Amino acid sequence: MSNRNYPNTSEVKTIAQKSTFLVDGTTCAATLHTPIKSVKNEYPAILMVGGWGSIQEGLTTPFVNQFVAEGYAVMEFDYPSWGLSGGWPRQDINPWTRVKTANAALAHLKSQTQVDAHSIYLWGTSFGGGHVVDLASQHPELQGAIIQVPMLDGLATVRAVPLKRLAKFISYGFLDLIKLGSPLHIPTLSKTGEFGSMDRDQAWEALQIVLKANNGKKYDNRVTARSLLKMGFYRPWTRLKDIQIPMLIIGATRDTVAPFVPEKIKSACNPLLQVVEMDANHFDPYFEPYFPETIQYQLNFLKKYSPLRHLKI
Repeated sequence: MSNRNYPNTSEVKTIAQKSTFLVDGTTCAATLHTPIKSVKNEYPAILMVGGWGSIQEGLTTPFVNQFVAEGYAVMEFDYPSWGLSGGWPRQDINPWTRVKTANAALAHLKSQTQVDAHSIYLWGTSFGGGHVVDLASQHPELQGAIIQVPMLDGLATVRAVPLKRLAKFISYGFLDLIKLGSPLHIPTLSKTGEFGSMDRDQAWEALQIVLKANNGKKYDNRVTARSLLKMGFYRPWTRLKDIQIPMLIIGATRDTVAPFVPEKIKSACNPLLQVVEMDANHFDPYFEPYFPETIQYQLNFLKKYSPLRHLKI
C-alpha cells in the first residue's frame, strides 16, 4: 500500500462547464471538461460513469485529464442523492435507477454544443462498469465503451463477502427498510476489518489518498443500508451478449471487492469484447504504479476507434 500514489496529471488544463439534467424530477449535477486549446468546434466525447460510492472530481480525475489531453470532451455527473445532485434518501443506491440516470446523462451529453453527438464513448468503473454494460447494450449507435474493474456479477460480489459480515449487511438492510424516520446509513468505505460496505483491497487507504490529493475535499462516507440488499440481484454480465459496439474490459485478477468473472465474459461469445487482465486488486488501477498501464490500454483502444486517431491537444 505504501507504494500507491495519486497520478499527477495537474499539467493538463481543462475548461469545466457545470450544468444539470433531470431524472424523474430529480436534479442531477454534471461537469463537461473540454480542452483549453480549441482545435475543433465539436469534440468526440466520453461519458464517465462512476462506481458504488463515486462522486465527481474523485478517483476519476486523472482519467478525465488524460482523455481531455487526447482531444476528447469528458462529462462526469453525480447520481441522485450523491454529491451535488438532489434526491432523498441521501447516499442511496439503486442500480436500475442509476442506469436510468446514466441514460439521461448520455442524452444530456449529446445535447452539448461542444460535443459531436455521433462520436460518443462510454467509460465505467467498478459498479459503474456494470451500468456501462447495460447502457452499451441499449445504444448500438455509440462508438465504443471502456470498463475497468467492473462489477459484472452481483451474486459473485455477495459470495465474496465473509458470512458474518454478509449476515450483518442483510440485518442492517432490512432494519433500514422497516424503520421509521431517517434511513439507516453505514460507512461506504472503512478500514480493513471494520464495518463498512467496502473494507477490502485497501479501500480506506485509497479514500485517504484521494482526499489528500484534493486538498482535503469533504466526502460524505455513508451509504444507506438498504442499498446492500440489491447487490445480489444486479447481474449486468447477462447483457454482454447484446453489446454491438467495441468494448474494452480491464479486470483485476486480485479484486475482492468486485471479483472479476472472465468465464462469464467468455460465455457471452461476443467478438466485440476485448479483455485485459491485470495482476492487481480493485483499487490499484486508479493509482501509481498501475495507472500508466491502465490508461495506456484505454488510450490505445480509443485511438483504434476514434476519429481523432493520434491527435493530441
